[in-house]
Amino acid sequence: MTKHRFTDYQLSDEIIQALDQLNYDTPTDVQSKVIPLIQQKKDLIVRSQTGSGKTAAYGIPISEFVDWQENKPQAIVLTPTRELAVQVKEDFINIGRYKRIKAAAIVGKQPFYKQKNELKQKTHVVVGTPGRMLDHIEKGTISLEEVKYVVIDEADEMLNMGFIEQVEAIIEEMPTSRVTMLFSATLPERVKDLSVQYMNTPTDVEIKTSGVTTSSIDHTLYQVSEDDKYSLLEDVTIIENPDSAIIFCHTQERVNELCDQLADQGYDSDKIHGGMEQYDRLDVMEDFRRGEFRYLIATDVSARGIDIDQISHVINYDLPSEKESYVHRTGRTGRAGHTGKAISFVTPFEGKYLKEIETYIGFKISKSIVPSKEAVVKAKPQFLDKLNSEPSIKEAKNDKLNENIVKLYFNGGKRKKLRAVDFVGTIAKIEGVTAEDIGIITIEDTATFVEILNDKGHIVLDEMKHTTVKGKQLKVHIARNR
Repeated sequence: MTKHRFTDYQLSDEIIQALDQLNYDTPTDVQSKVIPLIQQKKDLIVRSQTGSGKTAAYGIPISEFVDWQENKPQAIVLTPTRELAVQVKEDFINIGRYKRIKAAAIVGKQPFYKQKNELKQKTHVVVGTPGRMLDHIEKGTISLEEVKYVVIDEADEMLNMGFIEQVEAIIEEMPTSRVTMLFSATLPERVKDLSVQYMNTPTDVEIKTSGVTTSSIDHTLYQVSEDDKYSLLEDVTIIENPDSAIIFCHTQERVNELCDQLADQGYDSDKIHGGMEQYDRLDVMEDFRRGEFRYLIATDVSARGIDIDQISHVINYDLPSEKESYVHRTGRTGRAGHTGKAISFVTPFEGKYLKEIETYIGFKISKSIVPSKEAVVKAKPQFLDKLNSEPSIKEAKNDKLNENIVKLYFNGGKRKKLRAVDFVGTIAKIEGVTAEDIGIITIEDTATFVEILNDKGHIVLDEMKHTTVKGKQLKVHIARNR
Protein backbone atom coordinates (compact mmCIF):
# COMPACT_ATOMS: atom_id res chain seq x y z
CA MET A 1 0.00 0.00 0.00
CA THR A 2 1.32 3.44 -0.95
CA LYS A 3 2.43 5.62 1.94
CA HIS A 4 0.98 9.10 1.93
CA ARG A 5 3.35 11.03 4.19
CA PHE A 6 7.01 10.76 5.15
CA THR A 7 5.95 10.51 8.78
CA ASP A 8 4.48 7.09 7.91
CA TYR A 9 8.04 5.75 7.61
CA GLN A 10 10.33 4.97 10.50
CA LEU A 11 12.41 8.10 10.18
CA SER A 12 14.15 10.04 12.93
CA ASP A 13 12.95 13.43 14.11
CA GLU A 14 16.04 15.03 12.55
CA ILE A 15 15.22 13.70 9.08
CA ILE A 16 11.51 14.57 9.39
CA GLN A 17 12.37 18.10 10.50
CA ALA A 18 14.61 18.62 7.47
CA LEU A 19 12.04 17.15 5.06
CA ASP A 20 9.37 19.42 6.50
CA GLN A 21 11.54 22.50 5.95
CA LEU A 22 12.35 21.31 2.42
CA ASN A 23 8.57 21.11 1.80
CA TYR A 24 8.77 17.36 1.22
CA ASP A 25 5.36 16.18 2.35
CA THR A 26 3.86 13.54 0.10
CA PRO A 27 6.25 10.89 -1.28
CA THR A 28 6.37 10.45 -5.05
CA ASP A 29 5.69 7.01 -6.53
CA VAL A 30 9.36 6.10 -6.69
CA GLN A 31 9.92 7.27 -3.10
CA SER A 32 6.96 5.32 -1.71
CA LYS A 33 8.19 2.12 -3.38
CA VAL A 34 11.93 2.49 -2.86
CA ILE A 35 12.29 3.85 0.69
CA PRO A 36 10.80 0.76 2.41
CA LEU A 37 12.95 -1.58 0.30
CA ILE A 38 16.16 0.27 1.18
CA GLN A 39 15.06 0.19 4.82
CA GLN A 40 14.96 -3.60 4.40
CA LYS A 41 18.55 -3.48 3.02
CA LYS A 42 17.57 -4.90 -0.39
CA ASP A 43 19.57 -4.51 -3.59
CA LEU A 44 17.48 -2.60 -6.14
CA ILE A 45 17.12 -1.98 -9.86
CA VAL A 46 14.89 1.07 -10.25
CA ARG A 47 13.55 2.24 -13.60
CA SER A 48 12.20 5.73 -13.15
CA GLN A 49 12.10 8.83 -15.30
CA THR A 50 14.18 11.88 -14.54
CA GLY A 51 12.22 14.29 -12.35
CA SER A 52 10.47 11.52 -10.41
CA GLY A 53 12.22 12.22 -7.10
CA LYS A 54 14.69 9.36 -7.17
CA THR A 55 17.53 11.23 -5.42
CA ALA A 56 15.40 11.63 -2.30
CA ALA A 57 14.21 8.02 -2.73
CA TYR A 58 17.71 6.79 -1.90
CA GLY A 59 18.95 9.90 -0.09
CA ILE A 60 16.34 9.76 2.70
CA PRO A 61 16.90 6.15 3.86
CA ILE A 62 20.68 6.35 3.45
CA SER A 63 20.73 9.56 5.52
CA GLU A 64 18.63 7.79 8.14
CA PHE A 65 21.08 4.89 8.35
CA VAL A 66 24.26 6.98 8.44
CA ASP A 67 26.15 6.68 11.72
CA TRP A 68 27.30 10.22 12.47
CA GLN A 69 30.14 9.05 14.72
CA GLU A 70 31.78 7.02 11.95
CA ASN A 71 34.38 9.19 10.20
CA LYS A 72 34.81 7.06 7.07
CA PRO A 73 32.42 7.10 4.11
CA GLN A 74 29.38 4.87 4.49
CA ALA A 75 27.77 5.52 1.10
CA ILE A 76 29.16 5.99 -2.41
CA VAL A 77 27.03 7.51 -5.17
CA LEU A 78 28.19 7.49 -8.80
CA THR A 79 26.74 10.02 -11.26
CA PRO A 80 27.54 10.63 -14.93
CA THR A 81 28.13 14.39 -14.69
CA ARG A 82 29.77 16.90 -12.39
CA GLU A 83 26.60 18.98 -12.10
CA LEU A 84 24.56 16.01 -10.96
CA ALA A 85 27.25 15.00 -8.46
CA VAL A 86 27.22 18.46 -6.87
CA GLN A 87 23.43 18.48 -6.83
CA VAL A 88 23.18 15.05 -5.18
CA LYS A 89 25.76 16.13 -2.59
CA GLU A 90 23.64 19.17 -1.74
CA ASP A 91 20.54 16.98 -1.47
CA PHE A 92 22.28 14.76 1.08
CA ILE A 93 23.43 17.78 3.07
CA ASN A 94 19.90 19.21 3.04
CA ILE A 95 18.17 15.96 4.02
CA GLY A 96 20.78 15.20 6.66
CA ARG A 97 21.11 18.77 7.93
CA TYR A 98 19.99 18.05 11.48
CA LYS A 99 21.94 14.80 11.65
CA ARG A 100 24.99 16.86 10.62
CA ILE A 101 25.67 14.58 7.67
CA LYS A 102 28.79 15.55 5.75
CA ALA A 103 28.74 14.82 2.02
CA ALA A 104 31.53 15.45 -0.48
CA ALA A 105 31.49 15.72 -4.27
CA ILE A 106 34.60 14.49 -6.05
CA VAL A 107 34.58 15.32 -9.75
CA GLY A 108 37.01 16.00 -12.55
CA LYS A 109 38.47 19.40 -13.47
CA GLN A 110 38.79 20.31 -9.78
CA PRO A 111 42.02 20.20 -7.75
CA PHE A 112 42.75 16.62 -6.67
CA TYR A 113 44.65 17.67 -3.55
CA LYS A 114 41.67 19.65 -2.21
CA GLN A 115 39.44 16.61 -2.60
CA LYS A 116 42.11 14.45 -0.96
CA ASN A 117 42.21 16.78 2.04
CA GLU A 118 38.41 16.83 2.28
CA LEU A 119 38.27 13.03 2.26
CA LYS A 120 40.69 12.93 5.20
CA GLN A 121 37.99 14.57 7.32
CA LYS A 122 34.80 13.01 8.61
CA THR A 123 32.77 12.30 5.45
CA HIS A 124 29.61 10.21 5.53
CA VAL A 125 28.61 10.22 1.85
CA VAL A 126 30.84 10.61 -1.21
CA VAL A 127 29.24 11.48 -4.55
CA GLY A 128 31.39 11.45 -7.63
CA THR A 129 31.89 10.94 -11.33
CA PRO A 130 33.43 7.57 -12.24
CA GLY A 131 36.79 8.82 -13.53
CA ARG A 132 37.65 10.93 -10.50
CA MET A 133 36.24 8.34 -8.06
CA LEU A 134 38.48 5.69 -9.61
CA ASP A 135 41.48 8.05 -9.36
CA HIS A 136 40.95 8.39 -5.61
CA ILE A 137 40.48 4.64 -5.18
CA GLU A 138 43.65 3.81 -7.13
CA LYS A 139 45.68 6.40 -5.22
CA GLY A 140 44.33 5.20 -1.87
CA THR A 141 42.92 8.62 -0.93
CA ILE A 142 39.40 7.37 -0.17
CA SER A 143 38.57 4.81 2.48
CA LEU A 144 36.07 2.14 1.41
CA GLU A 145 36.04 -0.36 4.28
CA GLU A 146 32.96 1.17 5.96
CA VAL A 147 30.92 1.59 2.75
CA LYS A 148 27.52 -0.06 3.19
CA TYR A 149 25.57 1.57 0.32
CA VAL A 150 26.53 1.95 -3.33
CA VAL A 151 24.25 3.89 -5.69
CA ILE A 152 24.69 3.97 -9.46
CA ASP A 153 22.58 6.92 -10.58
CA GLU A 154 21.57 7.49 -14.22
CA ALA A 155 23.10 4.12 -15.17
CA ASP A 156 22.00 4.33 -18.80
CA GLU A 157 23.79 7.67 -19.12
CA MET A 158 26.93 6.07 -17.70
CA LEU A 159 26.69 3.61 -20.59
CA ASN A 160 26.05 6.29 -23.22
CA MET A 161 29.02 8.29 -22.00
CA GLY A 162 31.38 5.31 -21.95
CA PHE A 163 31.75 5.04 -18.17
CA ILE A 164 30.49 1.49 -17.59
CA GLU A 165 33.96 -0.10 -17.42
CA GLN A 166 35.01 2.47 -14.82
CA VAL A 167 31.81 1.82 -12.86
CA GLU A 168 32.60 -1.91 -12.86
CA ALA A 169 36.15 -1.26 -11.67
CA ILE A 170 34.81 0.87 -8.81
CA ILE A 171 32.20 -1.68 -7.71
CA GLU A 172 34.84 -4.41 -7.62
CA GLU A 173 36.72 -2.39 -4.99
CA MET A 174 33.68 -2.08 -2.71
CA PRO A 175 33.04 -4.29 0.34
CA THR A 176 31.05 -7.39 -0.59
CA SER A 177 28.71 -6.82 2.34
CA ARG A 178 26.82 -3.85 0.98
CA VAL A 179 23.48 -2.71 -0.45
CA THR A 180 23.76 -1.87 -4.17
CA MET A 181 21.19 0.26 -5.97
CA LEU A 182 20.97 0.99 -9.67
CA PHE A 183 18.74 3.83 -10.91
CA SER A 184 18.08 4.31 -14.61
CA ALA A 185 15.48 5.85 -16.91
CA THR A 186 15.99 2.95 -19.33
CA LEU A 187 17.57 -0.49 -18.93
CA PRO A 188 19.85 -1.45 -21.84
CA GLU A 189 21.35 -4.97 -21.86
CA ARG A 190 24.79 -3.73 -20.83
CA VAL A 191 23.28 -2.09 -17.77
CA LYS A 192 21.36 -5.29 -16.93
CA ASP A 193 24.71 -7.12 -16.99
CA LEU A 194 25.83 -4.94 -14.08
CA SER A 195 22.96 -6.19 -11.95
CA VAL A 196 23.64 -9.84 -12.76
CA GLN A 197 27.32 -9.59 -11.92
CA TYR A 198 27.40 -7.22 -8.98
CA MET A 199 24.03 -7.36 -7.22
CA ASN A 200 22.50 -9.83 -4.81
CA THR A 201 19.07 -10.96 -6.14
CA PRO A 202 17.95 -7.36 -6.71
CA THR A 203 14.34 -6.29 -6.42
CA ASP A 204 13.05 -4.82 -9.68
CA VAL A 205 11.09 -1.56 -9.31
CA GLU A 206 9.55 0.11 -12.33
CA ILE A 207 7.62 3.33 -12.10
CA LYS A 208 5.12 3.14 -14.93
CA THR A 209 4.69 6.03 -17.34
CA SER A 210 2.93 6.16 -20.68
CA GLY A 211 5.65 4.71 -22.88
CA VAL A 212 9.23 5.79 -22.28
CA THR A 213 8.34 9.47 -21.88
CA THR A 214 5.93 10.92 -19.37
CA SER A 215 2.33 11.79 -20.17
CA SER A 216 2.85 15.28 -18.78
CA ILE A 217 4.91 16.31 -21.85
CA ASP A 218 3.41 17.50 -25.13
CA HIS A 219 5.75 16.42 -27.97
CA THR A 220 5.82 18.18 -31.34
CA LEU A 221 8.24 18.79 -34.21
CA TYR A 222 8.88 21.27 -37.00
CA GLN A 223 10.42 20.25 -40.31
CA VAL A 224 12.94 22.91 -41.27
CA SER A 225 16.06 23.43 -43.35
CA GLU A 226 19.35 24.04 -41.55
CA ASP A 227 19.51 27.61 -42.90
CA ASP A 228 16.05 28.47 -41.55
CA LYS A 229 16.53 27.12 -38.02
CA TYR A 230 17.37 30.39 -36.31
CA SER A 231 14.48 32.38 -37.77
CA LEU A 232 12.15 29.49 -36.84
CA LEU A 233 13.51 29.55 -33.29
CA GLU A 234 12.69 33.24 -33.00
CA ASP A 235 9.16 32.68 -34.30
CA VAL A 236 8.52 29.62 -32.11
CA THR A 237 9.72 31.35 -28.93
CA ILE A 238 7.48 34.33 -29.72
CA ILE A 239 4.46 32.07 -30.23
CA GLU A 240 5.20 29.82 -27.26
CA ASN A 241 6.46 32.64 -25.01
CA PRO A 242 7.98 30.20 -22.47
CA ASP A 243 8.47 31.01 -18.81
CA SER A 244 11.70 28.99 -18.92
CA ALA A 245 13.26 26.93 -21.68
CA ILE A 246 16.30 24.80 -22.37
CA ILE A 247 17.51 24.89 -25.97
CA PHE A 248 19.72 21.90 -26.83
CA CYS A 249 22.52 21.98 -29.40
CA HIS A 250 25.01 19.34 -30.57
CA THR A 251 28.26 21.21 -29.97
CA GLN A 252 29.87 23.80 -27.73
CA GLU A 253 30.49 26.02 -30.76
CA ARG A 254 26.81 25.94 -31.67
CA VAL A 255 25.85 26.77 -28.08
CA ASN A 256 28.20 29.77 -28.05
CA GLU A 257 26.94 31.00 -31.41
CA LEU A 258 23.26 30.62 -30.58
CA CYS A 259 23.62 32.24 -27.15
CA ASP A 260 25.31 35.26 -28.77
CA GLN A 261 22.58 35.52 -31.42
CA LEU A 262 19.80 35.41 -28.83
CA ALA A 263 21.57 37.90 -26.56
CA ASP A 264 21.87 40.29 -29.51
CA GLN A 265 18.08 40.04 -29.93
CA GLY A 266 17.51 40.92 -26.27
CA TYR A 267 16.71 37.42 -24.95
CA ASP A 268 17.58 36.94 -21.28
CA SER A 269 19.74 33.88 -21.88
CA ASP A 270 22.89 32.10 -20.79
CA LYS A 271 24.76 28.95 -21.75
CA ILE A 272 26.30 25.83 -20.30
CA HIS A 273 28.69 23.33 -21.88
CA GLY A 274 31.66 21.17 -21.01
CA GLY A 275 34.21 23.69 -22.19
CA MET A 276 33.33 26.12 -19.39
CA GLU A 277 35.04 26.23 -16.00
CA GLN A 278 33.22 24.21 -13.36
CA TYR A 279 32.43 27.16 -11.10
CA ASP A 280 30.99 29.08 -14.06
CA ARG A 281 28.75 26.13 -14.93
CA LEU A 282 27.52 25.87 -11.35
CA ASP A 283 26.83 29.61 -11.20
CA VAL A 284 24.83 29.46 -14.44
CA MET A 285 22.83 26.51 -13.16
CA GLU A 286 22.04 28.25 -9.88
CA ASP A 287 20.94 31.42 -11.69
CA PHE A 288 18.71 29.40 -14.03
CA ARG A 289 17.27 27.42 -11.12
CA ARG A 290 16.32 30.65 -9.37
CA GLY A 291 14.80 32.14 -12.54
CA GLU A 292 17.40 34.88 -13.12
CA PHE A 293 17.07 34.26 -16.88
CA ARG A 294 14.59 32.33 -19.04
CA TYR A 295 16.57 30.68 -21.84
CA LEU A 296 19.40 28.21 -21.19
CA ILE A 297 21.34 27.04 -24.25
CA ALA A 298 23.07 23.75 -23.52
CA THR A 299 24.84 20.69 -24.83
CA ASP A 300 23.66 17.22 -23.86
CA VAL A 301 26.46 16.40 -21.44
CA SER A 302 26.32 19.60 -19.42
CA ALA A 303 22.54 19.49 -18.99
CA ARG A 304 22.27 15.99 -17.58
CA GLY A 305 22.53 17.30 -14.05
CA ILE A 306 19.68 19.77 -14.37
CA ASP A 307 17.05 19.23 -11.68
CA ILE A 308 14.58 22.09 -11.91
CA ASP A 309 10.87 21.54 -11.40
CA GLN A 310 9.34 24.25 -13.56
CA ILE A 311 10.98 24.26 -16.99
CA SER A 312 8.07 24.89 -19.34
CA HIS A 313 9.78 24.08 -22.66
CA VAL A 314 12.58 21.96 -24.06
CA ILE A 315 13.61 22.83 -27.61
CA ASN A 316 15.81 20.46 -29.61
CA TYR A 317 17.46 23.03 -31.87
CA ASP A 318 19.60 20.11 -33.04
CA LEU A 319 17.82 16.74 -32.98
CA PRO A 320 19.79 14.25 -30.86
CA SER A 321 21.42 11.43 -32.83
CA GLU A 322 21.00 9.05 -29.86
CA LYS A 323 17.42 7.98 -29.14
CA GLU A 324 18.12 7.77 -25.38
CA SER A 325 19.26 11.39 -25.40
CA TYR A 326 15.82 12.44 -26.60
CA VAL A 327 14.28 10.91 -23.46
CA HIS A 328 16.83 12.57 -21.18
CA ARG A 329 16.51 15.96 -22.85
CA THR A 330 12.72 16.05 -22.88
CA GLY A 331 12.63 14.73 -19.32
CA ARG A 332 13.86 18.15 -18.18
CA THR A 333 10.29 19.43 -18.57
CA GLY A 334 6.98 18.08 -17.22
CA ARG A 335 8.49 17.38 -13.79
CA ALA A 336 7.08 17.24 -10.28
CA GLY A 337 3.42 17.42 -11.29
CA HIS A 338 3.87 20.16 -13.90
CA THR A 339 3.19 19.91 -17.63
CA GLY A 340 5.69 20.79 -20.31
CA LYS A 341 6.32 20.95 -24.02
CA ALA A 342 9.09 19.32 -26.07
CA ILE A 343 9.72 20.89 -29.47
CA SER A 344 12.17 19.43 -32.00
CA PHE A 345 13.59 20.96 -35.18
CA VAL A 346 14.09 18.23 -37.80
CA THR A 347 16.06 18.81 -41.00
CA PRO A 348 15.52 16.74 -44.18
CA PHE A 349 18.67 14.71 -43.41
CA GLU A 350 17.55 13.63 -39.93
CA GLY A 351 14.69 11.34 -40.89
CA LYS A 352 16.64 8.26 -39.77
CA TYR A 353 17.21 9.67 -36.27
CA LEU A 354 13.59 10.74 -35.97
CA LYS A 355 12.39 7.25 -36.90
CA GLU A 356 14.67 5.65 -34.29
CA ILE A 357 13.40 8.07 -31.62
CA GLU A 358 9.75 7.42 -32.47
CA THR A 359 10.27 3.65 -32.40
CA TYR A 360 12.01 3.97 -29.04
CA ILE A 361 9.37 6.16 -27.35
CA GLY A 362 6.51 4.17 -28.85
CA PHE A 363 4.60 6.89 -30.67
CA LYS A 364 4.86 9.27 -33.61
CA ILE A 365 5.68 12.86 -32.71
CA SER A 366 3.05 15.20 -34.12
CA LYS A 367 4.14 17.69 -36.77
CA SER A 368 3.39 21.39 -36.31
CA ILE A 369 2.96 23.94 -39.05
CA VAL A 370 5.55 26.72 -39.10
CA PRO A 371 3.97 29.82 -37.50
CA SER A 372 2.58 32.31 -39.96
CA LYS A 373 3.95 35.85 -40.03
CA GLU A 374 0.52 37.13 -38.97
CA ALA A 375 0.51 34.85 -35.91
CA VAL A 376 4.02 35.96 -34.96
CA VAL A 377 3.14 39.66 -35.29
CA LYS A 378 0.01 39.15 -33.18
CA ALA A 379 1.93 37.29 -30.44
CA LYS A 380 4.95 39.59 -30.34
CA PRO A 381 3.64 42.31 -27.96
CA GLN A 382 2.92 39.76 -25.24
CA PHE A 383 6.32 38.15 -25.85
CA LEU A 384 8.08 41.50 -25.53
CA ASP A 385 6.16 42.30 -22.34
CA LYS A 386 7.53 39.14 -20.74
CA LEU A 387 11.00 39.65 -22.22
CA ASN A 388 11.21 43.18 -20.79
CA SER A 389 9.71 42.34 -17.39
CA GLU A 390 11.76 41.56 -14.32
CA PRO A 391 12.04 37.80 -13.81
CA SER A 392 10.24 36.30 -10.84
CA ILE A 393 12.99 34.91 -8.64
CA LYS A 394 12.17 31.45 -7.28
CA GLU A 395 13.02 30.30 -3.81
CA ALA A 396 15.62 27.57 -3.62
CA LYS A 397 14.22 24.43 -2.05
CA ASN A 398 16.61 24.76 0.87
CA ASP A 399 15.92 28.47 1.58
CA LYS A 400 13.56 27.67 4.45
CA LEU A 401 15.96 25.05 5.78
CA ASN A 402 18.81 27.55 5.80
CA GLU A 403 16.82 30.40 7.38
CA ASN A 404 18.05 29.62 10.88
CA ILE A 405 21.55 28.50 9.92
CA VAL A 406 24.63 30.72 9.93
CA LYS A 407 27.96 29.54 8.57
CA LEU A 408 30.93 31.04 10.40
CA TYR A 409 34.46 31.43 9.08
CA PHE A 410 37.50 31.09 11.39
CA ASN A 411 40.99 31.95 10.15
CA GLY A 412 42.62 28.80 11.48
CA GLY A 413 42.64 25.17 10.45
CA LYS A 414 44.90 22.17 10.13
CA ARG A 415 48.12 24.16 10.12
CA LYS A 416 47.23 25.43 13.58
CA LYS A 417 46.53 21.82 14.68
CA LEU A 418 42.83 22.52 15.10
CA ARG A 419 40.27 19.71 15.02
CA ALA A 420 36.49 19.60 14.91
CA VAL A 421 36.31 18.58 18.57
CA ASP A 422 38.17 21.76 19.51
CA PHE A 423 35.44 23.91 17.97
CA VAL A 424 32.61 21.78 19.35
CA GLY A 425 34.08 21.86 22.85
CA THR A 426 34.53 25.63 22.79
CA ILE A 427 31.22 26.60 21.17
CA ALA A 428 29.11 24.22 23.28
CA LYS A 429 30.31 26.05 26.41
CA ILE A 430 28.67 29.30 25.29
CA GLU A 431 25.60 30.05 27.37
CA GLY A 432 22.42 29.05 25.57
CA VAL A 433 24.27 26.89 23.01
CA THR A 434 24.63 23.10 22.99
CA ALA A 435 26.40 20.57 20.75
CA GLU A 436 23.05 20.02 18.97
CA ASP A 437 23.25 23.62 17.72
CA ILE A 438 26.50 22.90 15.86
CA GLY A 439 26.17 21.64 12.30
CA ILE A 440 28.74 20.60 9.73
CA ILE A 441 32.34 21.59 10.45
CA THR A 442 34.78 21.81 7.54
CA ILE A 443 38.46 22.23 8.40
CA GLU A 444 40.87 23.36 5.69
CA ASP A 445 44.59 24.12 5.92
CA THR A 446 44.19 27.74 6.96
CA ALA A 447 40.45 28.12 7.61
CA THR A 448 37.54 26.42 9.34
CA PHE A 449 33.84 26.72 8.51
CA VAL A 450 31.27 25.94 11.20
CA GLU A 451 27.51 25.87 10.66
CA ILE A 452 25.47 27.07 13.63
CA LEU A 453 21.86 25.85 13.67
CA ASN A 454 18.62 26.91 15.36
CA ASP A 455 19.07 30.66 14.86
CA LYS A 456 22.00 30.83 17.30
CA GLY A 457 24.64 31.93 14.80
CA HIS A 458 24.88 35.53 15.98
CA ILE A 459 25.15 34.46 19.63
CA VAL A 460 28.14 32.29 18.72
CA LEU A 461 29.61 34.96 16.46
CA ASP A 462 29.53 37.61 19.19
CA GLU A 463 31.05 35.29 21.81
CA MET A 464 33.76 33.84 19.58
CA LYS A 465 35.14 37.29 18.80
CA HIS A 466 36.72 37.21 22.26
CA THR A 467 36.95 33.46 22.96
CA THR A 468 39.96 31.30 22.11
CA VAL A 469 39.92 27.89 20.45
CA LYS A 470 42.57 25.58 21.88
CA GLY A 471 44.30 28.67 23.29
CA LYS A 472 44.29 30.47 19.94
CA GLN A 473 42.38 33.68 19.30
CA LEU A 474 40.93 33.41 15.79
CA LYS A 475 39.32 35.97 13.56
CA VAL A 476 35.70 35.07 12.95
CA HIS A 477 32.99 36.39 10.66
CA ILE A 478 29.98 35.15 8.70
CA ALA A 479 31.27 33.07 5.82
CA ARG A 480 30.84 34.41 2.31
CA ASN A 481 29.19 32.22 -0.32
CA ARG A 482 31.84 30.17 -2.05
